[in-house]
Amino acid sequence: MPNLAETARHLVLGGSGFIGRHVALRLAQLGQKVIVADREPLPAFSSQATTNEISFVQTNVRTADWDPLLSRCDVVHHYVWTTTPQSASAAPLDDLSDNVGLTITLLEAMRRHGGKRLVFASSGGTVYGRLKTVPVREDHALEPISAYGASKTAAEIYIGYFCRLFGIDARIARLSNPFGAGQNPNGNLGAVTTFLFRAMNEEVISIWGDGSIVRDYIHIADAANALAQLAMTRNIAKSGASAVFNIGSGVGRSLNEIVEIVRGLVKRKVHVNYLEGRPFDVPVNVLDISLAKAVLNWQPRLSLEIGLARMHDDVTAGSLFYSSLN
Repeated sequence: MPNLAETARHLVLGGSGFIGRHVALRLAQLGQKVIVADREPLPAFSSQATTNEISFVQTNVRTADWDPLLSRCDVVHHYVWTTTPQSASAAPLDDLSDNVGLTITLLEAMRRHGGKRLVFASSGGTVYGRLKTVPVREDHALEPISAYGASKTAAEIYIGYFCRLFGIDARIARLSNPFGAGQNPNGNLGAVTTFLFRAMNEEVISIWGDGSIVRDYIHIADAANALAQLAMTRNIAKSGASAVFNIGSGVGRSLNEIVEIVRGLVKRKVHVNYLEGRPFDVPVNVLDISLAKAVLNWQPRLSLEIGLARMHDDVTAGSLFYSSLN
């Protein structure tokens, strides 16, 4: 079993967003105190028994006064990122200044305060580039071929720098492709969600390339549980280094396979438009999650088929949150 921390105070940056809100809920379910910091109002947790464990601070983290925020927490969750692979490639300088710049500002504030723990959501799908081994382990070289992957890698490097020089306890989650209730279907980040919404609304699904691209997809319930475990587990960072974990399903599925699963869920004809492939899309990315299983005592519970069925039910019900894992 992992060595879990006692009840702590967690500051979730971007906690009104897709990943943040689910992590906030999971932490509260585990008895942790949660402060969500975001520009947007906190989504309604009224149907959840853990509402009293979650508070909200409305702030723009890009111009935030970090001192009062950090004084209220023990653990900082960094889930704020303004770009997708497509938008980052269109404006790489903005991606760098907005996202890596924010990360450095946060790290400087954490250095001043001392004693805080950081959880950062990186991108297991882009930081490795073209894989030399499949599934890919955390010790694979970081050779991103997209601006998005380059900025996530740069953020990881700066986190490592602050760990080595200033002793910050940082945990990096290299997430695969999360999907589930409440994800923006128009956000250009999440093929599973986009395909399902388009099929449910009888719209055309657009696929870059011939649909053979293989990715690792994880339901948000499994991802949130992993991030909560990562935040709560003690003594996993090596001295002077960040602790890095792949968080995914460990299983590769093609875009064409997703279409077939979606077709079975909506029980109607699904129209697909195949477009010219993009140069920054690697042909295959599957994560080796054995380290997270061993150290965090965590493993994903929902297959793509079951997760998509759960998501279909959640979307039909109009829920921003996943249904119970039970």
